[in-house]
Amino acid sequence: MSFPGPSAYLLAMGSLFLVSTPIGNLDDLSVRAVRVLGDVDVVLAEDTRRTGQLLRHLELSVPLLSLHAHNERQREREVLERLDRGAAVALVSDAGTPLVSDPGERLVRSTLDAGHEVVPIPGPSAVLAALVGSGLPTLPFVFLGFAPRKGRARADFIRRCTESSETVVFFESPHRLGRALSELAEASGPERGAAVARELTKLHEEFVRGTLGELSDYYSGTPPPGEVTVVLAPAESGVSERDLDRKAGRALAEALLAEGFSSSRAAKEVARRLGIPRNRAYALVQELSDEPGEGSLPSSQRRSS
Repeated sequence: MSFPGPSAYLLAMGSLFLVSTPIGNLDDLSVRAVRVLGDVDVVLAEDTRRTGQLLRHLELSVPLLSLHAHNERQREREVLERLDRGAAVALVSDAGTPLVSDPGERLVRSTLDAGHEVVPIPGPSAVLAALVGSGLPTLPFVFLGFAPRKGRARADFIRRCTESSETVVFFESPHRLGRALSELAEASGPERGAAVARELTKLHEEFVRGTLGELSDYYSGTPPPGEVTVVLAPAESGVSERDLDRKAGRALAEALLAEGFSSSRAAKEVARRLGIPRNRAYALVQELSDEPGEGSLPSSQRRSS
């Protein structure tokens, strides 16, 4: 089988190519990706050491420049100057598709604003691999990136997952996986379907499918080795017991806050009186605190962030 020459891939110089790289199995790198990486003038990499190993494996000798979360702004001008001179530039992440929970979004926007072409070179993606292998509905779905570690951001994240009518895909640290599954089981109910995908495309690839309750028990106290992607089934449609709890909780929280209860004390009371999880009660109270307009709480009753 013959393959087109480089000209079929580098249609225009002065372009930024977003090249997807393997998430584990090197055989997943496309012929097109190899050709582009070999033909560009420079490769921007999140970790030049890791990308350097990939290029050496491919027997390619291409200059490497680092581009990561801490230097993207500073690197932007240099890259645009190269593009202005007609250079072809490739951007890769450590693994998978660039910009998906990785740096590069700012550079892409600047490149387009400067009138240059941005050319995606599709390939491996942990998000899609986990989704299609989960056994859960694939459409519609939402990808939420990495789960926040703690605080209000994490509470909001759990609430968004819980209320989503779409299949949810997100990344989580192996060390926080058990906690995340437990929080989701408490907030969403232990019978909601989910899947944990580990070490995708690698030798020890694993899918564990079941309910949140089952997965929470399975991973409790035993962080799995390797990289983890979680897929969560859509929330059930229609008015459920949880919907009724939410309405009752909001009404009770509003009344307690109006009486002068602090946010934490109001949440405790809502949880106690209605028999709902403490984190769900706190989320309801926090919603009221964040809402603008006439329903907003006085500043004295707001929780400091």
